[in-house]
Amino acid sequence: MATDETTSKEQTGSISSVLSEKRKFPPSAEFSKNAHITSMEEYEKLYAAAAADPDKYWGDLAEKFHWFKKWDSVLDWAPPYAKWFSGGKTNICYNAVDVHAKSWRKNKAAIIWEGEEGPQRVLTYGELHRQVSKFANVLKIAGIRPGDRVAIYMGMVPELIIAVLACARVGAVHNVIFAGFSAHAISERVNDSRAKMVICADGTRRRGGSINLKNIVDEAIVNTPSVRSVIVLKVTGEKVHMHDGMDHWWHDLMGLAMDECEPAEVDAEHPLFVLYTSGSTGKPKGILHTTAGYMVHAANSFKYVFDIKDEDIYFCTADVGWITGHSYMAYGPLLNGATILMYEGAPNYPQWDRFWDIINRHKVTILYTAPTAIRAFIRAGNEWVTKHNLDSLRLLGTVGEPINPEAWMWYHRIVGQERCPIVDTWWQTETGGIMVSPLPGATPTKPGTATRPLPGIMVDVVRKNGDPCEANEGGYLVIKKPWPSMLRTIYGDNARYEKTYWSEFKDMYFTGDGARKDEDGYIWIMGRVDDVVNVSGHRLGTSEVESALVSYEAVAEAAVVSRPDDIKGNALVAFVTLKDEYVGDMNLREALRNHVAKEIGPIAKPDEIRWAKGLPKTRSGKIMRRLLRELATSNEVKGDVTTLEDFGVLENLRDQEDD
Repeated sequence: MATDETTSKEQTGSISSVLSEKRKFPPSAEFSKNAHITSMEEYEKLYAAAAADPDKYWGDLAEKFHWFKKWDSVLDWAPPYAKWFSGGKTNICYNAVDVHAKSWRKNKAAIIWEGEEGPQRVLTYGELHRQVSKFANVLKIAGIRPGDRVAIYMGMVPELIIAVLACARVGAVHNVIFAGFSAHAISERVNDSRAKMVICADGTRRRGGSINLKNIVDEAIVNTPSVRSVIVLKVTGEKVHMHDGMDHWWHDLMGLAMDECEPAEVDAEHPLFVLYTSGSTGKPKGILHTTAGYMVHAANSFKYVFDIKDEDIYFCTADVGWITGHSYMAYGPLLNGATILMYEGAPNYPQWDRFWDIINRHKVTILYTAPTAIRAFIRAGNEWVTKHNLDSLRLLGTVGEPINPEAWMWYHRIVGQERCPIVDTWWQTETGGIMVSPLPGATPTKPGTATRPLPGIMVDVVRKNGDPCEANEGGYLVIKKPWPSMLRTIYGDNARYEKTYWSEFKDMYFTGDGARKDEDGYIWIMGRVDDVVNVSGHRLGTSEVESALVSYEAVAEAAVVSRPDDIKGNALVAFVTLKDEYVGDMNLREALRNHVAKEIGPIAKPDEIRWAKGLPKTRSGKIMRRLLRELATSNEVKGDVTTLEDFGVLENLRDQEDD
């Protein structure tokens, strides 16, 4: 029989939270002294003012940008549809490029690019302005008009950002497709957005080899009737077939284009980009973001979360094909006049110290990377990091998924040398910008939590009935008020937008994540609610079990899923990747089970532990737990695997069983 506590949790729809983390790291006095937000008192005051009068808060921030015509109202809200800065006219490219090219930043580096094989380029804001203007004219000559959709399929070269900005300059809607997707995935995204043009490269470099992107595009556009032209950038010198009348070389068109192009004066709510989410078993969701609101929050959140200064060299390791690359590789930094370091290749090419070598040589001051990468670096060994001088670093960030406390501590000690604040950021493709994060000069951090929401962001943890949870009671993470960079809809599918994000709780955006709020108001993400499992009447978030496993010295990475169990309802199955010096056996399995019992409690002990040489991940680095659930249940995978990075990982896992 269930306990009273269990029965209560089932009735209220809360989630058991079992992870305990007591370590706390206040910012140093030296960092705080020079920060944009210098104390928690300042943060609290700003947060309270934004909550009391959000129109004034967001309106004051919007005043800092260039407008061709000022807005009539800050927010028009007819749930679940928002219009921000209605009546205003602006251009995000003008604010990200022209504003700086007309200032003392004209000769400041906007982009420092390093290729995988070592070549380097620097684009100043003045040169970026010239290149973007020329390519904007190329788009106009090709017949691209405001509102037209343009698909972009390129590796990590500066021209990718130039193409994105040029689309925004002429009012076209860009649809960046990660340069690891298949022809089928391209066709699906191009057809859904009805793109008129594809911009691609001949190839892209990866781990010493190259991938022929143009051949993949050729295969894709056989089935894309909306595409009228393809522009091809020469990067790798791949042998490609150019189709007369359809295909055009980037350099030929740029050679004919003028280097002055007036930016389109677009409405505040003019569509800026469509970005498709990956990993779903169904049709990819085209997340639609619009111009002005996205601009205001992407720029402001970048400034305060990364405490950006003019002398900083900022290194975001995300690909522009993902939302992090849009908001915090391209738009957010450029809107602030920052210097971006852009790297073309893999973090472990030619060996595991590539990032640390880049940081040392370029004197990077801010690093923003993913927990997946951090755990891979842990597994590779500290010596790859410690052989390089990382004294230039002053701030570290994480993005993509919750970071487990032990990986956070490694990042703090080994990379940050116990002196760099860590901003653990929570947000989504759908939110457009960071929602929850420490402010590095103000917020005392705790390993494993994104801490508090940013000013103007009304995040809460609620029960199934929508009531707020008590401190440390697990529930559902929601956003209670609209925010400027919110998605406006799923492209071409309002009904799906309403059902996916707004049907669970009245007039509240449901993030899909389970979470708890501790006694300090800090948000702890417990994983997707799809990953919450019912074990003997207790609803557990599997991310907490994963954190316990990874805190064991032998474990590099872990993913926990459930399979049906006749007695418990669900049994926990852990897929565990060990550090290289350890060998998986029955004794280690039992030691891991006991470790989880000690860290969390016997209820969370995995019923089964499978050793994994690697875990199935999307090309953005997220673990595909859906595939692991299928393996744990039936030892076979039937769902969509088009976004999987390494198909060999699945083969290695299929035949592994517990002893």
